[in-house]
Amino acid sequence: MLWVVGERYLSRRDVLRQGVFGAMALGAAGAVSGSVLSACSTSGTPSASGAKRFPVTPTTAPPEVAGSPYWLRGNFAPVTVETTATELSVTGSLPRELAGLYVRNGSNPLKGTSPHWFLGDGMVHGMAIEDGKALWYRNRYVQTGFLKNGGGLGSGAPGGASSLSNVSVGPHAGRLLSLGEVGAPFELDPSDLSTIGPVDFGGKLTGNFTAHPKLDPATGNLHAFGYNFTAPFLTYYVVDKAGNLTTVQDVDIPVATMMHDFAITDSDVIFMDLPVAFDLKKAVEMVSVPGSQAVPFEWKPSLGARLGVMPLGGPTSEIRWVDIDPCYVYHTVNAWREGSNIKLEVCRLDNTFTPPGTPSAATRRIWTIATGGDQLRFSEHILDVPPADLPTIDHRYRGRASTQSWLGEVTSTKGSLSFTGCQHLNTATGKLDRWIPDRGRTSGEWCFVPTGDAEGEGYAMAFVYDPGTNTSSLVVLDAQDVAAGPVAEVALPVRVPYGFHGSFVAA
Repeated sequence: MLWVVGERYLSRRDVLRQGVFGAMALGAAGAVSGSVLSACSTSGTPSASGAKRFPVTPTTAPPEVAGSPYWLRGNFAPVTVETTATELSVTGSLPRELAGLYVRNGSNPLKGTSPHWFLGDGMVHGMAIEDGKALWYRNRYVQTGFLKNGGGLGSGAPGGASSLSNVSVGPHAGRLLSLGEVGAPFELDPSDLSTIGPVDFGGKLTGNFTAHPKLDPATGNLHAFGYNFTAPFLTYYVVDKAGNLTTVQDVDIPVATMMHDFAITDSDVIFMDLPVAFDLKKAVEMVSVPGSQAVPFEWKPSLGARLGVMPLGGPTSEIRWVDIDPCYVYHTVNAWREGSNIKLEVCRLDNTFTPPGTPSAATRRIWTIATGGDQLRFSEHILDVPPADLPTIDHRYRGRASTQSWLGEVTSTKGSLSFTGCQHLNTATGKLDRWIPDRGRTSGEWCFVPTGDAEGEGYAMAFVYDPGTNTSSLVVLDAQDVAAGPVAEVALPVRVPYGFHGSFVAA
């Protein structure tokens, strides 16, 4: 196995939770940093000695270069044209089992600048695939209230249709939804990626709606949450398989913190209350001062950190909490039950939203929450893998025991931040399978598309950027042999900037 750190139990402690904070969901994608190997492709299992192959090394985010932050340079920079491209050339063979739309969301500031990578206007990039052919590529802005008022966050407080809607995109109940963490989801037309409009579920949604809802594969219900500027700071939602918002329950937490993701099992909801605090003064500046570079979040470990467990579907009044060391998790991989224990796999950071130059290690961990007894207990294992984030799994196993995941590897060097390739980890066998693109090309999140019955049987796909041509391509990998390289590449005439999360909508 890849687990190299033994079990460690943490005692409960009194945690200071004082002060009044709001919450502004901004759509985050976890720009983490660390080192990776330089090999073009690798595959292997841990050494017999058990020695760590990938030491945990804290690193720092890249500094500004000539006054330009990393999210406005290179392939982070926004594109200025909405493109429609057809007659796309394919190298290799697009699997005929892939029929549908691959679509991915990301931050693309209309004004050409933003105070943070997370704070640009939402733009979706999509490719339609059918019968071994790439039918078209399109990129379109999500037509939010903010975009219609000139883009960015300078036109009033976020909420409802006033949103960036830049984090994720995916299908549910016959609708394709663009999601941010501010305001409502937006419905898109999958035939051309145009915006249909905001979705408030018949007026039942009055707060924010997360960019990371979880679909229960057994019921078709979509479980979600939102965190808000004022109390109630956290609300839990269930949207049934027909698309109706059937559950709206407040979760009692004392202050608002930035809660980007959560997890479910087949019987539980797990919330992560972690110490990224809201700065009201900076938030007012951000939305009221034209051109402001204020970011309204700060790392505040004095708030403590804890995990909350409640029954799937509620009631929220039955939530129980266990304290953990301060850290931050932008993305969970999956969670499942093993008897009275909950296993939760996460991409963990030491900290985030810290002053420039603050080191932070990025590690993959499996957390165990023991639910038997009067109090919850916490323990963890660290996985011996290179730094990576933006995880995806075989979503048929959401909330169930799973062994496979695909992530974007991340590396940071002076003045740059890159998503270097695809990492496939099988925790049952301990095998780590990696594809690092050649010619200095880089990727991002990888989307898994199942085509067979077994877990992980299918393909992984992502947009890959080539700095030599300043264009991108859609790369398709065999999900069980990513080190072998692409089975197909679809060349694009344009560049697709680094983004956040996507999905495949089957035809």
